[in-house]
Order: sequence, then structure tokens, then C-alpha cells
Amino acid sequence: MFEHDDAWMSDPTVQGLMLHFPVALALIGADDDVEFLNEQFLRIFDPACLVSSEVKKLVRHPSESWQALRLPRRDGSTIETQARAIRVQNSTMLVVDETPASASQEALEHLHARIIELERLSSTDLLTGAWNRAHLERVIESELSRSVRLRQPVALILIDIDHFKRVNDTFGHQAGDSVLRELVQTVTVSIRSSDLLFRWGGEEFVVLAPSTGYRAAATLAEKLRIAMEQHAFAIVGKVTMSVGVAEHLAAESTEIWFQRVDKALYAAKGGGRNRVVVDESGSSDLWAAESGSSVLRLQWMEAYECGEPTIDREHRELFDLANATVTAALAKGSDPARPLAALDVLLAHIVRHFADEEALLAEHGYVHFDAHKLAHAGLLARAAELKASAAAGAGTLGKLIEFLAVDVVANHLFKMDREFYPLFKAMPPSGQRNRAA
Repeated sequence: MFEHDDAWMSDPTVQGLMLHFPVALALIGADDDVEFLNEQFLRIFDPACLVSSEVKKLVRHPSESWQALRLPRRDGSTIETQARAIRVQNSTMLVVDETPASASQEALEHLHARIIELERLSSTDLLTGAWNRAHLERVIESELSRSVRLRQPVALILIDIDHFKRVNDTFGHQAGDSVLRELVQTVTVSIRSSDLLFRWGGEEFVVLAPSTGYRAAATLAEKLRIAMEQHAFAIVGKVTMSVGVAEHLAAESTEIWFQRVDKALYAAKGGGRNRVVVDESGSSDLWAAESGSSVLRLQWMEAYECGEPTIDREHRELFDLANATVTAALAKGSDPARPLAALDVLLAHIVRHFADEEALLAEHGYVHFDAHKLAHAGLLARAAELKASAAAGAGTLGKLIEFLAVDVVANHLFKMDREFYPLFKAMPPSGQRNRAA
């Protein structure tokens, strides 16, 4: 009856609580498969009721509140009940009660608290407090599914402590354990709330970074490497780490993905340790190549980044402002002043961005600086001409918006701006950041 992959379900206490619970319980998996029915459920209800659209809706959208639900009994009659759904790791527990009472409610809260505690214990590494390898194996498939469905990249950062055996041999295993715990603390404060840190095994750790391509993951990995290098460890002093980075490719298996990030880590260690090596491939580049540009909607992707923070930030803002201007112009029945106001904001940002970009290119000695600056001047002159024409009634606002969205934002960035990208990619941050083909 308890055929289930989650470790908490093997706990005898939880099994007993669920089996003999005073109200009906059903455990339903992510694919709507029924994993467990307790004695009370089997005594009262027809299990076929769990395939109804009302039950599926409740299970897929768990709520803390009780909801009315009509369910068929085993004798063929229908009964009015109250039900609620509780998310428990990879499954959902459906609780069905005719009249929820304080006693059964108290027992339910006790059961839920016990499950949560067991989930935590079965998912974390007892020594360091990081998530464990088993938990990574449970969550990674759902992250990959989400990545493909939403066309959002996901990256792995594989960490290995440099010369960890030397630490154990010199200072003892207790000191080594302390290093592992301090590494987890150091990494945890440096990653985002959406990132997950796992102990992969021994002195190896994995950061799973959702909505992150290899470029952003490389930046995060370098941040972690520097934090580790600068941390003063108790007893042992300075300790460094080698890091591999790989973004997932939509068509590859999890096994191949891990092989790529492991290869990057091996290259970091072979290249002298205390460095980051990045596998420069991933779905984000493929999706960017497929999408290209659109007159009606510009979608920013990480593959468009050049690596210079100011330019990248202002390019993203250009996309947002261009989209806002197009949306305002296409909105039916809206105030005619709205697209004009959005257009003025976009034009002002373009002027400021061109000035900032030119200053940075000049500072870094861009060899095609004069041609790039001339192109900026030509685009601004054409924008001013189209704006004056539209104001005089000799041209349309649509032509000006299309020019700004397509020629200035999309085509200029996709074509001319890309020529200076190597200027910033050729300047790795301090700390020996390397790239793997």
C-alpha cells in the first residue's frame, strides 16, 4: 500500500498515522496516480471519484481552506463533504471529512508537521545542512521540464574544494568537516533565493540555478569562487575551490548534462585550480537564434548580453521601453497621448544609452569607435526627422515606432553592437576565469 519513492513514507510513525487517521486520506502523485488510500477512505468512498474534474482541480491547486465537494460513496449514494489538499513534497494529500472538527483538525496539523519534518530530514545533508543528492535527483527533472516549457534556461555549477585531502591529512577530519560547513554557509549567502545548493558527495557541491544561462551562471560561479578565496576558515586558514559551469541543452539527458559540467570542473582543476571553467553552450543560445526579432514584441534573452553591466542593463531597458511603446500604440480606444509619452521616454533612453555606450567603448579603446559613434548619430538624426514629420502630419507615428523598435533597438543591437562584444568577453574578471569550448 505504501509504494512510494519519498523517504518520509517509509517512516513507521507516518504510515501508522495515515493508515488509521480518523478521516479519509488519499495520496495523489504528480501524474494524478493514486499512491495511497487509508482505511477511512476505503471504508466510505468509491476510489473512482478521484478521477473527477472537481477532485483533480482541488489536488492541482492546494489550499489551506476547506472546500465543499460532492463524492460518491461505496453504496452508490452521493455525500456532501469538506475537503482540502496539502502539498507534501512530490505528491498531494487529499483530506476528506464530512464535518471538519477541531479534534480531526488538530490531528491533521500534527500529521502535516510530522511529514514536513521527515521531508526535511530525508532531503538534507546532516553534516552541512545543504540539500542532499537524493533531493537533487527528486527536483531536477521538474526543473528541466519547467525550463523547456517556459523556454527559460537552467544551469549547473559544480564545486570541488581544492586539495581537500591535504586539509584532512594536515588538520584532521574534524577540521575538514568544519571546512565543509563553512563552505555551505559562504555559498548560501552568495546565491539567490531561487538557487539551490546540494552536497553532491565528499567535498563536491552543486548549485542548481533556475532561469539562468551559462553567462549568468559563470558570473555567479566567479562570485562564489572569490567569496571562498577571501573567506578565512577556522583552523585551516585559506581554502580555494575549482568550479565547472554548464547550462542545460533542451535535447540532452540529465546524465549528459552532468558529464559536461564535470568535464568543465576537471578542466578547472587541470588548469591550476582556484578557477571557473564554463561550457559555452546551452538552450538560451538556441532559443535566441530561433526567435530572432519581432516588430510587435522584442524578447530579451541572456544570449544578447555582451558582459559589460551598464550596456547590458540599458539594452534590457531598451527592449522593455520599445515593447511598452508598441503596446501603447496598438492599444484600442486608449488615450492618444499614451504612445507619445511612451515614445518620448524611449527616445530619451536611447540618447542616454548611446552616450553611455560611446563613453565605455572609448574607455576600452574600441577600434571601430568612430564608425559606431557615426552610426549612433545617424540613427538619432533619422529618429528626429521621423518625429518632426509625424508632428507636422506628414508622417505616421507608426513609422517612427517601427523605426525605433526595429532599426534602433533590434537590428542595431543584433548586428552592429555585436561587433564590440568580444571587447568585453576578452577581459575576464580577476581570479582567472576560463572558458571551455
